[in-house]
Amino acid sequence: MTYTIKTVAKLSGVSTRTLRYYDEISLLKPAMINSSGYRLYGDEEINRLQQILYYRELDFSLEEIKLILDDPKFDVKKALHIQYQQLLSRRERIENLLLNIKKTMQYYQGEIDMTASDKFSAFKVQQITQNEQQYGDEIRSKYGADQVDQANKKYLRLTQADMDEMKLVEKQLFEQLALYVATPDLQGKIAHEIFELHKLWLSFTLPEYSAEMHKGIVTMYVEDERFKMYYDEKEPGSAEALYHIIQHYAS
Repeated sequence: MTYTIKTVAKLSGVSTRTLRYYDEISLLKPAMINSSGYRLYGDEEINRLQQILYYRELDFSLEEIKLILDDPKFDVKKALHIQYQQLLSRRERIENLLLNIKKTMQYYQGEIDMTASDKFSAFKVQQITQNEQQYGDEIRSKYGADQVDQANKKYLRLTQADMDEMKLVEKQLFEQLALYVATPDLQGKIAHEIFELHKLWLSFTLPEYSAEMHKGIVTMYVEDERFKMYYDEKEPGSAEALYHIIQHYAS
């Protein structure tokens, strides 16, 4: 079955102007253009558009979506599962934030007491929940439930100052990775700084540091597409670069 561009626009809620733009950037090409010059779309294009809209809802850029969908290893079933989990996490984050806002309103009305930790608990709980849903099975299988539970407890004890510092360290890590990917040098100063920054970043949640665990963590970054995407969406090649740096310096 084929669909005209107007029909696709009506079905999806995406304007014909946007569909034409998707065609121009080769994100969504029509199945054919008939003798009258009209774009016609088939079921394959409809399925691809559905994926585009899911990824847009998850705040992926058009460039990132195109890279994902054009990857020969792209698996729509796996992608749908990941998208489903990510949207569940988003819903849970919103519910936690709503609950926290409600408690904060009660606090300002003098109805309840809130500690400084209480005021930020929702932000930390939602991050743990998101991580568990996305990566929990793999991490627990590799390192054991006790290690993961200890890491979660340590994360919950972080102060807002700790959280701000952790975010700053991660920002610096990504900045250095972008520089390294542009001019890779495993023996250079930037590579060593990346190792130290990643080690410091892990220290915020790891119960204790070990070189073997450090190496194991970055191995997941290149073996699991979800981890790889987290790093590569900011700078393609970052996950692979980080893997080689940690394998070299961790001892």
